[in-house]
Amino acid sequence: MSRDHHSGLRCPHCQTALALVPAADNPAVPALSPVVRDETPPPVHEVLAVYANRTRDTATALRGAARVRDSFNRARRAAAQRRAAQRAAQQRPVRSA
Repeated sequence: MSRDHHSGLRCPHCQTALALVPAADNPAVPALSPVVRDETPPPVHEVLAVYANRTRDTATALRGAARVRDSFNRARRAAAQRRAAQRAAQQRPVRSA
């Protein structure tokens, strides 16, 4: 990303990024006129179209799902242990010196 693409010029009304481009050979138009650039991302269906024709490997998908399930279960057990330790710490009587 060069500074040519991020000039810092913004529309005062809608804050859209503006780019400086050379004007046509018309002497009435200033040498550099701002042009509104569209910085919106492409639609999701266009991005995912790249992956549409890929085949699905069932064995790899099942292994991945099993790994995600195991990770989720480990996190759930760790959270339950943390909560139990917090409850036990709150129930201990405080001893004064």
